[in-house]
Amino acid sequence: MLTLKEIRQKDITELKTELENTKKEYFRLRCRQVTDVVQNHTEIRKLRKNIARLNTIIKEKHPQRDNG
Repeated sequence: MLTLKEIRQKDITELKTELENTKKEYFRLRCRQVTDVVQNHTEIRKLRKNIARLNTIIKEKHPQRDNG
C-alpha cells in the first residue's frame, strides 16, 4: 500500500498504472470472496479506499477544462 505522500509524488501516468493494478487486485479478491473463504476481509476495504484516493489525486492533478 502506498501512503498519501507517495501517491502525491507520482505523475498521472504512474497513478493510472497504479489505479489499474489496484482495481485488478480488488476484482481478484472480490471473486475469491464469492467462490472461496477470504481470510482477510479488511484487505478489500483497504483496496477500495486506495482506489478512491488514487481517483481523487488523478482528478486533482488533471488540468481543469473550461466549460465555455
